[in-house]
Amino acid sequence: MVISNKPLRFIIATLVACLPLISFANPEQDTVKVQTEVAHQATEEGHEGAHAEPTDVKSKIKAFIGHHVLDSHDFTFFSDEVEGKHYGFSLPVIIWDNGLHVFSSAKFEHGEAVAESNGNYYKINHHDGKIYKTDASGTITEDEKTGFPTNVRPIDFSITKTVLSIMIASLLMFLIFAGLAKSYAKNKGIASGVGRIFEPVVLYIRDEIAIPNIGEKHYKKYMSYLLTIFFFVLFLNIFGLMPFGINVTGNLTITFSLAILTFLITNLTANKNYWGHIFWMPGVPKAMRIVLAPIELLGIFIKPFSLMIRLYANIFAGHIVLMSIIGLMFIFKSWLGSTLSFGLSFVLSILEILVAFLQAYIFTMLSALYFGSAVEEHHHEEAH
Repeated sequence: MVISNKPLRFIIATLVACLPLISFANPEQDTVKVQTEVAHQATEEGHEGAHAEPTDVKSKIKAFIGHHVLDSHDFTFFSDEVEGKHYGFSLPVIIWDNGLHVFSSAKFEHGEAVAESNGNYYKINHHDGKIYKTDASGTITEDEKTGFPTNVRPIDFSITKTVLSIMIASLLMFLIFAGLAKSYAKNKGIASGVGRIFEPVVLYIRDEIAIPNIGEKHYKKYMSYLLTIFFFVLFLNIFGLMPFGINVTGNLTITFSLAILTFLITNLTANKNYWGHIFWMPGVPKAMRIVLAPIELLGIFIKPFSLMIRLYANIFAGHIVLMSIIGLMFIFKSWLGSTLSFGLSFVLSILEILVAFLQAYIFTMLSALYFGSAVEEHHHEEAH
């Protein structure tokens, strides 16, 4: 579908023309007065406690965005601030602290209470969402220089919101593709049911990603991983677009784990030609080989690092931008500003669907490229 430039230019010009109206739609405030009030409020909050809840709209939106991108020990669908109620369900907390402690995250009361287990006390830190060991009062002390908590952190094996999302995605993949495999066996290679939706994608990954980048000789042993990584990242990206606050692939730990898998498979299945090009590159002078060897060796670690950062940064930034634009509707408090914010957030949500597919494709494509370079056969022309 081709979009004409004239309507697009008209929309952009209209948005630019409306920007001054949006700024004047809000009530004017004295900047010095606001800064003084904020400073006074910050001073009072410092006496009341470091983790006091924000009171103004902008601070609440900022805190909400911060909590949205963090992992959580409970699954909250929506909250009622007036009555202080949260509607959702709690998840099991499993920690190791001189023994195994298992209890429901409901004890934390959404981070407001201290949980007791076998005489030990634990509390969730509002800043990072992690569990720390405290006293009965739930005091979390922070280092003056770094600002990081100094309390002991137990080893956490809890079923968090991220872990639950990964389990659901894994279960969906198992059910969908197990059914697809059964339909192939039952109907002599013809897909049926829900599997028909995913069969073209499977064929595309095989014919357009795996075979061109790895080769027909070696692609089959990597197909299972490529299919798994594509649909795993895709499902988690789609989960992140749902209004439940799921941010799995925007978590650096998750993208690091996926990149490590690609790194291990690439280097553990590589042939001698791959390592020969790294440590003793053919076709260049011997003096240059000594210089290029450390650079090529460093490239082994840069490749998975780029995979990790690319997926994390795109998904994380998408969540921040989208939530910030939605938050503008509550700041503008005018029909014009709120309408424009809603329209922009809607368009950005559609764009995020494209990004969800694109990032899954890029991660799979680059993994296939790395696998192809690892199993590439030696060419006789290089020897001459």
